[in-house]
Amino acid sequence: MPLSTIRLQREPFDAAAETAELRGGRADIGAVVTFTGICRGEENGKPIAALTLDHYPEMAEAEIARQIEAAQRRWSLLGVRVIHRFGRIAPGEDIVMVATTSSHRQAAFAAAEFLMDYLKTRAPFWKQVERVSGKIWVEAKATDDAAAERWSAPPPRREAAK
Repeated sequence: MPLSTIRLQREPFDAAAETAELRGGRADIGAVVTFTGICRGEENGKPIAALTLDHYPEMAEAEIARQIEAAQRRWSLLGVRVIHRFGRIAPGEDIVMVATTSSHRQAAFAAAEFLMDYLKTRAPFWKQVERVSGKIWVEAKATDDAAAERWSAPPPRREAAK
């Protein structure tokens, strides 16, 4: 089974260091895809002071692990790392990182997209936007749901990792 890491944490992370650790000097990895989600300074065209992300720790970690396992069944992956922050996050700070490794780029790209679509639409995190005028909880977006829907088809047959 490929190496996978899930961390839910308050503190910032170093995406470059995390990627280097995931690679671990391995010569069988031909592709690394990383995505880092960053807190924007505006939401729906209005400035924000911060985001606050809340979660149910055991449930969130278990659900993310299930999605990583689904990605590993769909694509030939050599490693996966998901780091998701919670708590108060200021504009410009990193929120989430997904990194996937494979022998080939197609699997790494697809798996990273699959995992981010899941995290954006179905992971048990709740997002609150803090503005000068007050705080509001963020509703799910139809565009994010539509992006995730493409993964509902049965997975194609995969080649073994080389």
